[in-house]
Amino acid sequence: MPQTTNIWKLMLREIRSDKLALVGLILFVGIVLTVYIWAAIIDPVAADVVNIRARRLPPGDGFILGTDSAGRDMLLQLILSARNSFNIAFIVTFGGAVIGIIFGLFSGFYGRFVDNVLMRILDFISMVPPIMLIIVFVAIIPNYSVVTFALMMILIFAWQSTARLIRVKALQQRELDYISTSKTLGTPNIVIIFREMLPNLVSIIVSNLTINMAANMGVETGLTFLGFGLPFGTPSLGRLVAYARTPTYMTDRLWMWLPAALLIIIMMLCINFVGQALNRVADAKKRKV
Repeated sequence: MPQTTNIWKLMLREIRSDKLALVGLILFVGIVLTVYIWAAIIDPVAADVVNIRARRLPPGDGFILGTDSAGRDMLLQLILSARNSFNIAFIVTFGGAVIGIIFGLFSGFYGRFVDNVLMRILDFISMVPPIMLIIVFVAIIPNYSVVTFALMMILIFAWQSTARLIRVKALQQRELDYISTSKTLGTPNIVIIFREMLPNLVSIIVSNLTINMAANMGVETGLTFLGFGLPFGTPSLGRLVAYARTPTYMTDRLWMWLPAALLIIIMMLCINFVGQALNRVADAKKRKV
């Protein structure tokens, strides 16, 4: 426990020493809190009401970000879309991390036969392009929900990179003296894995989480942009950016897609800066503190 506490303190010091990472973390937390608090007080039914008289109004006239082709307030659509996209990113990232960490820990700790079997299973799953597999599932499942889409992303690809990374680190840890000592003392393997080995991988796991979160957010918005993401009618940043596919909207109605695109870019940059700082924690030679 003290070692884990020290790792968290080291991460915080590393972020504080990196101005870009600190600004990125503050901006990320601020945006996420704003989106969730604001979305909680918005009536989604009222925000989705069509207003023909207010179609495609530019920013102003009571609409800070203008209106869309159905006369809906683009600011409210942006908040609701961001919440849905953030929900998918968080659920897929943490869900995939749980599966990947457990898979990688068991594979690396036991090694040999168990490692060979688990890695062959992972290699077999990795043979199929994950994006193509998601598109196929979306195409053959007529009425899928947001939860179904998130589960598809988790089970198909969200855990694979984490499993490989944790497996490599677990293989290194299993050769260290503290693991051998615990085995000699008769400590159950499950206790060694989760109470002794796992805390030593916290910095790697957190760094990997930030990278995967940015990737998962990009995958969701990209798939929704192409029409293979969240169910039709569900607000999403990718669906807002999809307005840019129409040449007229691309050039003359920037308010309909540009705010969503800028929000995606800002979130990606924030996560990237924080991820770089956390990645340095795992490598003592690169640390700034």
